[in-house]
Amino acid sequence: PMQQQKRQPELVEGNLPVFVFPTELIFYADDQSTHKQVLTLYNPYEFALKFKVLCTTPNKYAVVDATGAVKPQCCVDIVIRHRDVRASYYGVMDKFRLQVSEQSQRKALGKKEIIATLLPSAKEQQQQKEEEEKRIKEHLTESVFFEQTLCQPENRTASSGPSLLTVFLGIVCIAALMLPTLGEMESLVPLYLHLSVNQKLVAAYVLGKYFGFCKCFLATSVIWET
Repeated sequence: PMQQQKRQPELVEGNLPVFVFPTELIFYADDQSTHKQVLTLYNPYEFALKFKVLCTTPNKYAVVDATGAVKPQCCVDIVIRHRDVRASYYGVMDKFRLQVSEQSQRKALGKKEIIATLLPSAKEQQQQKEEEEKRIKEHLTESVFFEQTLCQPENRTASSGPSLLTVFLGIVCIAALMLPTLGEMESLVPLYLHLSVNQKLVAAYVLGKYFGFCKCFLATSVIWET
């Protein structure tokens, strides 16, 4: 039994994680249903916890069951009411502190702070949220638009000119068409550079395929042959 007690988790003061939901309370002046909020404290541990709720401005709130206990692997609801709704408190952030300790000890094993805020209108808050989301979407849309317009001229410039391979192929085809045809005797060009009619037709076809001059060079080939 003594060894089992020593193997229990070390409950260091202030280091025990506290699980509570939600972590923020928002009260709306024009919506009385929000003047009552519920905090849920969870106890995932294998030992019971006792809790205490503290507040920076206790005169503004009423906490039902500000102290209590939570059984192992259970949860408990803590009701908090806002009892002093006035315009001067709009936007002011108050804090609740939820402290937990082991039932057999007084020291606080863990704590969690919850922010509480009073706002004038739920509808205004929703409208502001929607307007903010709309502004973000418009900003993102504009950013994408400008990026595309900046990239388009650069892409057109890169793809407007012919590649080196295409230029080289065109030069080879032109040179082939300028060489003498087989059968021409009066030529200073060596005989092995004389091309047949079919070879010149192929060169003219390739040149026309890539440069649009097919008809011109086919006509030229016919003239050379005649």
